[in-house]
Amino acid sequence: MTQILPSHRRLLGYVLSGLLALGMLLGGMPAAFALGGPQPTLNAPAPDFTLPSNTGDGEISLADYRGQWVVAYFYPQDFTPGCTLEAKRFQQDLPKYLDRHAQILGISVDDVTSHAEFCDSEGLTFPLLADTTGAVSKAYGSWLSGVSLRHTYLIDPEGILRDRFLGVRPAIHSVEVLARLDELQADE
Repeated sequence: MTQILPSHRRLLGYVLSGLLALGMLLGGMPAAFALGGPQPTLNAPAPDFTLPSNTGDGEISLADYRGQWVVAYFYPQDFTPGCTLEAKRFQQDLPKYLDRHAQILGISVDDVTSHAEFCDSEGLTFPLLADTTGAVSKAYGSWLSGVSLRHTYLIDPEGILRDRFLGVRPAIHSVEVLARLDELQADE
């Protein structure tokens, strides 16, 4: 199997993000399918996962967060401009998420060492999970050619997938997620 170099993975991430944005401008994607594969069903149990984390706690499971909301965001690669901007915005808004009883989990194909270096470099305090095989990205329809796509999923305290964001713009994404989280929590 051919290994994708980090520089090529970054370029692929840019191209895929642009293609997804273009597809959405031209009429969107069908509700259950997006660039990256079939999407998990809304208002059904979210695909469970357990992945290694940079936090020093070993592995983190989705089930560890029962009783609180989870923002599971997939991204292409540590240290790239868009991924760095998105992560910094989530970090900036982290107190607002915590006030809403929500945990942020970043997921990419980078390994735990890369995640730890990324967190140290950017001052990130929320967990980043290492989906090095892409199995979780595939389960969430967020996998394409060796990278996780920039998708975000909102999972409620019972583990039910409540919403997804497929056309993510890193500069404003955290604000969009917070607004949608407020709407969902108001419906409870």
